[in-house]
Amino acid sequence: MRKPRKYDDIPGTYVFDFERSHRGYHLNMFCMSLLKENNRKEFLADEMAYLKKYPMTDEQRQAVLDRDWLGMIKLGGNIYYTSKIGATLGHSFQYIAGEMCGMKQEDYAQMMINGGRAPEGNRSISENSDG
Repeated sequence: MRKPRKYDDIPGTYVFDFERSHRGYHLNMFCMSLLKENNRKEFLADEMAYLKKYPMTDEQRQAVLDRDWLGMIKLGGNIYYTSKIGATLGHSFQYIAGEMCGMKQEDYAQMMINGGRAPEGNRSISENSDG
């Protein structure tokens, strides 16, 4: 059983710690395989067949197929590794970040130009409570 961490209660935050790294190892190795052109071509030709080469969970495979970027992060994906899927599909890192925020790429870019997301409501609940 995993010991609770101080950062577990930060809304929308999934820290890539030891447990998440361990859980996502095969998902991340699949992502890194996409650095090679022949692997990208094979993946695009038959995504499920290619995914089955890696001992990921069914939930991880489905997140890849659904392009559930945030789901991949929750399941142990590292954002820098999962971005390889996006690049394979012709998407920028900015596009992926926008998708995870529920925004179009242009709206996400404008938010970042304007200074990013406000920190209010995005900090540790227990660290900021009065009790």
